[in-house]
Amino acid sequence: MRLRLLVTAAAASMAVTGLTLPAAGAAGAAPALRGDFNGDHYQDLAVGVPDATVAGKAQAGYVNVVWGGPGGLGSKGSTTISQNSPGVSGGAEAYDRFGAAVESADTDGDGYADLVVGAPGEDIAPGTTDGEGMVTVVRGAPGGFADGYSVAKGAGQFDKIGEQLALGDFDADGDLDLAIGVAGDESGSLAWRPGPLTAATPDTVSRITGLGMNGRVRDLATGDFDGDGVDNLAVTWRALENAAVDVYTWDAADKPVKSWTTPDYGQSLAVADLDRNGVDDLAVGLLHSNPDSEDGRSKWCADLSGGAVLTLHGAKGAGLGGKFDCLTQSSPGVPGSAEAGDDFGYSLAAGDTDADGYPELAVGIDTETIGSAKDAGMVVVLKGTADGPVTGGYGFNQGSADVPGTVEAGDRFGSALALGNFSSASRADLAVSAPQENVDAGGVWSFPHAQAAGSRALSPTSLNLTGARNYGSVLAR
Repeated sequence: MRLRLLVTAAAASMAVTGLTLPAAGAAGAAPALRGDFNGDHYQDLAVGVPDATVAGKAQAGYVNVVWGGPGGLGSKGSTTISQNSPGVSGGAEAYDRFGAAVESADTDGDGYADLVVGAPGEDIAPGTTDGEGMVTVVRGAPGGFADGYSVAKGAGQFDKIGEQLALGDFDADGDLDLAIGVAGDESGSLAWRPGPLTAATPDTVSRITGLGMNGRVRDLATGDFDGDGVDNLAVTWRALENAAVDVYTWDAADKPVKSWTTPDYGQSLAVADLDRNGVDDLAVGLLHSNPDSEDGRSKWCADLSGGAVLTLHGAKGAGLGGKFDCLTQSSPGVPGSAEAGDDFGYSLAAGDTDADGYPELAVGIDTETIGSAKDAGMVVVLKGTADGPVTGGYGFNQGSADVPGTVEAGDRFGSALALGNFSSASRADLAVSAPQENVDAGGVWSFPHAQAAGSRALSPTSLNLTGARNYGSVLAR
């Protein structure tokens, strides 16, 4: 039986003013639009708030889903899901950090996108503090959400699985699989959980590779980089003495095999067919050279001082490693100037904002100094072209015309980004977070079609959220 989750006070207040929760569309045979949890043909924005207090439990965490619609994000309120919500596995406990990673896809093919949530601090056995971690699926449904169940659990003490997630049909069997970052106690690893992601299938995970001492997955992404029609898994990671960006493919025996690697690593990843050649490309944000490099130089980009974004173009039958571009704030047409510590590329998102068929690349610069305000942050949107986003673009911050708020030191505007069809089927909108806004309360800004005009600020106060801290630190992409 489907169980309707509790909605936030924001949704309840909408009923008082004559508004209602978004109406659901009928579920069809085709998989849902990614992020469309209620089937109304608009993407919704899932905001992970792992530092939130739930029922007095510090950092128990929750996910706040802001509904999309013709009026854009925020026009139809939001719904909050925690481990205290009916039908969701476990219960809210201190330091579970439910919402540390959030992804979405139609995992069961019912026409509604489902929410996939990591809780790396989850203790599997009641009364323990082992921190194995857990990943939960909460099923989308008409008007909201249905039941939830565990799809992956850590097996060892302090595994802390679920800090990074990615979904894809890696073994080409028709079921979505789950890739997982495992923090571990002293060394992390990369793991996967084969589909189908249902309550009836085992929620155990298999290791893909270890990452060495202090190794941590920085980001995960899914794309078809060689044009064979099968999903590949991209991962960027760093350990104490080594790092890389790796791509994995699955062999005939359904085993993951490293098919491409570079010793450079990044903070963020984004995937899109940037040049529209029919094959996915990989963007690596805030590129760094390998810590074990003798000369400290990048394999790809000459200037890393203020941050760089590397775009690796996929090719049919060949994959990554051929054509590439390096973009910095010193590149022609890119707003701003390259300065040490700017973190150009700390976050990335890709999507077509102007309906010309070519995806734009949004770049977060979360520690950009604006005037005298250190770490205020800004965002640059790089125009998509037939050669990829190489011709510059435009930028904005909280001091730009039509953008709500004011520039303040330490807000870190641009820490997380998401591009999605939140208000239109043809043009993507941009969501930008500033998790340190208002003394760590946080906030998310909605930019229709990635333009400042008509932008809206969403805060825990405006959404009537309780217990929120660092709202916007995690955005589902």
